[in-house]
Amino acid sequence: MNVKIKKQNPEIKILTHPECPPEVIAASDFTGSTSGMSKYVKNNQPKKVMLVTECSMSDNVQVDNPKVQFIKPCNLCPYMKKISLQKILECLEKETNEILIPEIIIKKAQRAVERMVAVGRSH
Repeated sequence: MNVKIKKQNPEIKILTHPECPPEVIAASDFTGSTSGMSKYVKNNQPKKVMLVTECSMSDNVQVDNPKVQFIKPCNLCPYMKKISLQKILECLEKETNEILIPEIIIKKAQRAVERMVAVGRSH
């Protein structure tokens, strides 16, 4: 997808989160946390940018960077909208909705989180 977009928009900068698939990251211009992507746009002011992230993230960064044109692929995460502070508080108070994760997945996820933190520190 990134290669096709770059062919159609040679001046575009593609920014991705570290949890994107490796082939998406390889075709991007910058990989980092949400705040890292926001700083990249603010500091570099590219002519066009595409944030490969949740829909509202591009909207938030665009408000602070009116001279930058945003191409929005709009990847709506169905799980983000289900979380609320009230639901989190209820889970903590009642100690409900425990999720048990197999050890092998924990180890793989831990590596991904550690890489994400390392990328965030390097930018």
